Amino acid sequence: MFTAGRGRHVALAAVAVGAVVALAGCATSDPLDEGSGTETEASSETIVIGSQAYYSNEIIAEIYAQALEANGFTVDRQFQIGQREVYLPEIEAGEIDLFPEYTGNLLQFYEPDTEARTSDDVFAALQDALPDGLRVLDQSPATDQDSYNVTQAFSDANGVTSLEDLAGVSTPLTLGGNAELETRPYGPAGLKEVYGVEVGFTAIEDSGGALTVKALVDDQVQLVNIYSADPNIKTNDLVTLDDPKGLFLASNVVPLVSDKITDEIADIINEVSAALTAADLVALNDQSVNQQRNADDIAAEWLASKGLV
Repeated sequence: MFTAGRGRHVALAAVAVGAVVALAGCATSDPLDEGSGTETEASSETIVIGSQAYYSNEIIAEIYAQALEANGFTVDRQFQIGQREVYLPEIEAGEIDLFPEYTGNLLQFYEPDTEARTSDDVFAALQDALPDGLRVLDQSPATDQDSYNVTQAFSDANGVTSLEDLAGVSTPLTLGGNAELETRPYGPAGLKEVYGVEVGFTAIEDSGGALTVKALVDDQVQLVNIYSADPNIKTNDLVTLDDPKGLFLASNVVPLVSDKITDEIADIINEVSAALTAADLVALNDQSVNQQRNADDIAAEWLASKGLV
């Protein structure tokens, strides 16, 4: 079992947990009202929630956790685990019960050659691709998918606004991103196959964060993988390249769950997912990246603003 890597969040989380437990006294018919269900029903088993080693994913996981705690459930946070090669075996083994995922990337993990591209097609294919014992709940309108970005200066100098345009660049290109990107279907091999673009690769292990942006701005790499809901794209005046041939699949936020997740829990999480918009996710990420707020406070404020706690 992984241990929670929450660092600066732990003390605040303890305060938050105490506060929501104190609210869990009065049953109502709304699954997201304070204290729905009896203490015996809600607290009989601990729900283990995981997150990637990615600040945005941790915020979503914390939203799930606080929504469940507000309804009397006991939650064990196993955050900042890593990437899919690390955490999916734990979910498949039943060690983690609930995990925020992304439809397109998760589908490509299980079916690298999938031809699904649109949001609805990807979601349908994903439900069929998952191994026994796993399922996804409702997908959210919020998206946070892989995108390739260049600097505005590079775009202007080379006339590049789409991935297709990269084939006309005469100087060598290096792609930067997390190490696993090198073997992803949309990595260097995918760029060559779909767009005829050859690139070198440099591993930068911060999920499109400050190190990735610095490497791009300093021209150590010319192309980087940054998730589309990252506020760094706007604040650093980067250009997200169009993807006319669908190298990247639509990738909506979606809860990946084990058989331990009951209908009552699913109803709570589905209501959270329905309320989370693409604009919300960018704003939540901005609070983390630019305002340096912690996931606990960001999640609590968002849930309250939506009337979900």
